[in-house]
Amino acid sequence: MFNLHGKKGLVVGIANNHSIAFGCAKAFELCGADLAITYLNAKAEPHVRPLAEILGASLIEPLDVEDQAQMEAIFKKIEEKWGRLDFLLHSIAFAPKDDLHGRVVDSSRDGFLRAMDISCHSFVRMARLAEPLMTDGGCLLTMSYMGADEVIENYGIMGPVKAALQSVSRYLAAELGEKGIRVHAVSPGPLQTRAASGIKEFDKLMEKATQRAPLRTLVSINDIGALCAYLASDIAKSLTGGTIHVDAGYHIVG
Repeated sequence: MFNLHGKKGLVVGIANNHSIAFGCAKAFELCGADLAITYLNAKAEPHVRPLAEILGASLIEPLDVEDQAQMEAIFKKIEEKWGRLDFLLHSIAFAPKDDLHGRVVDSSRDGFLRAMDISCHSFVRMARLAEPLMTDGGCLLTMSYMGADEVIENYGIMGPVKAALQSVSRYLAAELGEKGIRVHAVSPGPLQTRAASGIKEFDKLMEKATQRAPLRTLVSINDIGALCAYLASDIAKSLTGGTIHVDAGYHIVG
């Protein structure tokens, strides 16, 4: 694995032990990083706190990204605890069920805006708060999906939202690069997570991916974690602004 000893990272998006964010957090910890881990609310805390404790997280704090005060509080605690931040993982997405399951053309204004705010603009707000803490450079990572690049059945409004997220990543990379802050969108293949369970007929999508991906397999949260640990490490210091696929090659065949 890659050397993250001495590095401090914030992981946002763990819901349970099947979460992509948990796979990434495991890889970060295995590589020697010290972590701050968030949970959504009191309902989520019993599922997340034991995982964070297993990983020896230095900070375990609530974070609902719709609550700006909570977001500012977690970065303040990171500043007080560590005085800096080396990397950040943003692995959250949400769309109201009715808007997610309907046609994009029928999506409500409020539903579309909320999906964009939680799934995309929250990454911008985190980047703004992380910037002054990344005094020696750093790495910002977010999770996309190939539905940003092409139409995926039943993916609905999350396609346009993820497309915006990928574009945001490129602009952040351009704006923050002079400070040594690197930014990437990571695009995993389909895998069974809590977030994916909200997409209709997701099992069929995973079956199709297994059949058509050149490597004839699905990726795991550990595969995604290994990639993110690499990107957060100094080995990847010359890489920024990418949308990096980890999907057994599925994106090249569609």
